[in-house]
Amino acid sequence: MDEVVNLKQMAIFREVIRTGSVSEAARNLNRTQPSVSHAVSRLEEELGMRLFERRRGRLYPVPEAHYLFRECDEMLSRVNSVSQNMKRMRAMETGELRIVSMPGPAAVLLPSLICDHVGDFPDVKATLLSRSSDAVIQLVDSQQFDIGVADHDPTREIEAASIQTTTYEFNCVCALPADDPLTRRKSISPTDLAGRPLAALFPEHLSHKLTLRAFEAEEAAFNVRFIGQFFMPLLTYVQAGFAAAVIDPLTAEAWEDTALHQNSVTFRPFCPVVAFKVDILTPTYRPASLLTQAFSERLHDHFASRASGQDQAKV
Repeated sequence: MDEVVNLKQMAIFREVIRTGSVSEAARNLNRTQPSVSHAVSRLEEELGMRLFERRRGRLYPVPEAHYLFRECDEMLSRVNSVSQNMKRMRAMETGELRIVSMPGPAAVLLPSLICDHVGDFPDVKATLLSRSSDAVIQLVDSQQFDIGVADHDPTREIEAASIQTTTYEFNCVCALPADDPLTRRKSISPTDLAGRPLAALFPEHLSHKLTLRAFEAEEAAFNVRFIGQFFMPLLTYVQAGFAAAVIDPLTAEAWEDTALHQNSVTFRPFCPVVAFKVDILTPTYRPASLLTQAFSERLHDHFASRASGQDQAKV
């Protein structure tokens, strides 16, 4: 066989077998009867074997034709399935998102954005893992995830060749117990919190260092009673009335969006500004699907609308 049987020939042959009639196959395929007959004859020529016996103007498939019919039917069904899936991918109705994030955004913010983005499409799968920022960078660097979210640390080395990074800067806020007298103020300063029990991240974290620096600048006592690895658990101490905390606004937003936590903690701007920077990471060598690209745009828009400064792209 010098030529390869094409999909159009397969479709015509399958319809002739299904209907048992060239004329009916022609009507179903919106083709002329001579063109269908010619296609069947051409298929037989290319295969080097007859597929039908012709008796009194009718075609009777030989046993080999039934085998070919099953193969063509399976292949054409598979091609149609692939075509439909590709259309659905183009419409972002199917596919998969793989996201890894530091715990703050992973608790509420990212699941909420994922629901908004793909919740109405049951064939879209989403994986969201919560990891430390260092682990996030490692997993994105290994090209295993489409998007990573990590806190920004200027001392941390990121391999620029394998990761693309966009950094957003936010102003930290002060978290207070809902019935705290300080909630009557429009903003909170280190002097307001001098000597009061505080909840903060571990001393090596950049946010701890910047908050300490702000207290030292006003000669206010920095009394850290509770230390944690992530911001979200610190708010439990605040909610219970045992501490105040200076945290990132993304965690504050996540806390307020959780029905169980509403009105249990009050957030106020903290002055002077304590900056908290977040990196959105994407793998250089893992091409993004249309679904991933659209979700990434949604995530960037969300961060940009809440950021205090201009985002800085690093490639």
